[in-house]
Amino acid sequence: MHSITLTQALLLTLMAIIVGVDFWLEAFFLFRPIIVGTLTGLILGDVHTGLIAGGLTELAFAGLTPAGGTQPPNPILAGLMTTVIAFTTGADPKTAIGLALPFSFLMQYIILFYYSSFSFFMAKADKYAEEANVKGLAKINILTTSIVALSYGIIVFLSVYVAQDLMKTVVQSMPAWLAHGFQIAGGILPAVGFGMLLRVMMKAEYTPYFIIGFFVASFLPFSNLLPVAVIGAALALYEYFRTKDQPVLNNVVATKGDDYSDGI
Repeated sequence: MHSITLTQALLLTLMAIIVGVDFWLEAFFLFRPIIVGTLTGLILGDVHTGLIAGGLTELAFAGLTPAGGTQPPNPILAGLMTTVIAFTTGADPKTAIGLALPFSFLMQYIILFYYSSFSFFMAKADKYAEEANVKGLAKINILTTSIVALSYGIIVFLSVYVAQDLMKTVVQSMPAWLAHGFQIAGGILPAVGFGMLLRVMMKAEYTPYFIIGFFVASFLPFSNLLPVAVIGAALALYEYFRTKDQPVLNNVVATKGDDYSDGI
């Protein structure tokens, strides 16, 4: 078990503010759990734990995407707190995922609250838009974004620094059967997240690639999954170049067909 210093807590707070704004604006996708977990591990001096925790959390959140006004559990707090809990308590990252979910749900509810409460600014924003008042619109956007950023900073600082002793006590006092249950649930979550992603992406024409990937990952003796990732990247490039010019070819065929029919 390790303790988080004040400097580390402040760095995590600053990181949370940056990735929180990125999540709010959906700009560079730095908020993905695998990136947040890795950055958290880097700040804590344990990149290995950060990569494992971030990777597991990324798989669990792979199929969870905001749609309209709906908001899934917050990926930033999930990736960050999974790494922090694994680092500070010595818990397995699979167990840490389950323990990090309450923090993720808390931030989810806060963001949903902001979605509703920020409607207060809409009348003023409409007025500024009618007046073509760019500065006024900019002030509203900066204000609301600053509120969100400050919320991320406060929640993360309280969670990783103020409550770290409480988290250690909770984990240490858990009975073995409960800790094992969290570990099982944490191991299942990545499969569920990836299954949700496949439900959207999986098409009949992609089935051969799925079979190839499953065979390579399950039956060939690799010390790590890097070869599988390289094979997947090669197949993705093949599919990209195969379909890139397809609309052009279809248009050419259709045009020629029209020419022939006109001639007849």
